[in-house]
Amino acid sequence: MKKIFTLFTVLGIYSMAHAQTKGQNEFGFNLGINSAYVTSSQQYGAGTGLIWNFSAALSAEHYLSDVVGLKLRAIYDPKGWGDAIYADGTKQVTGVYYTLNYVTIPLTLNAHFGKEKNWYLGAGPYVGFLLNATDSYTNSDLKSSFNSTDFGIDANIGFKIPITDKLKAFFEFDQQIGASNILVKGSDSANLERANFTVGLKF
Repeated sequence: MKKIFTLFTVLGIYSMAHAQTKGQNEFGFNLGINSAYVTSSQQYGAGTGLIWNFSAALSAEHYLSDVVGLKLRAIYDPKGWGDAIYADGTKQVTGVYYTLNYVTIPLTLNAHFGKEKNWYLGAGPYVGFLLNATDSYTNSDLKSSFNSTDFGIDANIGFKIPITDKLKAFFEFDQQIGASNILVKGSDSANLERANFTVGLKF
C-alpha cells in the first residue's frame, strides 16, 4: 500500500511541476464507473456475470508530435465477476460475486484527431497489481488464491472539451482484456476483462 501511495504522490507532484509545459506534457485525473467479468472459471463456480464498481486514476501524457502522445496512467481498478456458485461444504450458494481490487498501470500510444485534436484513440499494454480479493458470501481474504499481477491489453477512446487555455474536461471509454491467468492453483484458468467510463480534468 505504501508503494501505491508513493506512486500516486509522485505522479501528482510531477503533474503540478510540469503542468505549464504547454504542447509537450498533459496531466490529469479522473473518476469512473467500471464493469468487469472473467472469461472462464470452473474453480470459482463458472460465474461470468458483470460486477460494477468505481475507479479513480492519475495520468501523464507526453506528446511525441501534435497528433501522437505516449500516455501513462495509474488506476485504482476494482475488477472481478458475479453470478458465481460458492461450495460451502455440501451446500452450494448461488449469486456470489468476487471482487479483486487492483492498481493497474497502462502505457498507451494515443492518436489525437479531429479539427481541434479533441478526439483521441489509444492502445497498449497494462500491468495490474493485486491489492486484495474477497467474496460476497464469506467476505474472506482470498488474495493468496490469486496471482499478484495481471497483464493484458488496454484500449481507450476519449473526447476533450476546453474550459480555459490550460484546463480541459474529458470523457473516456477504456477497455482492458486480460492475457494472464489470475488463478494460482489448479488446472482451471480465468482471465479478467473490464470496461470503464470516466470523466475528468486535464492540465
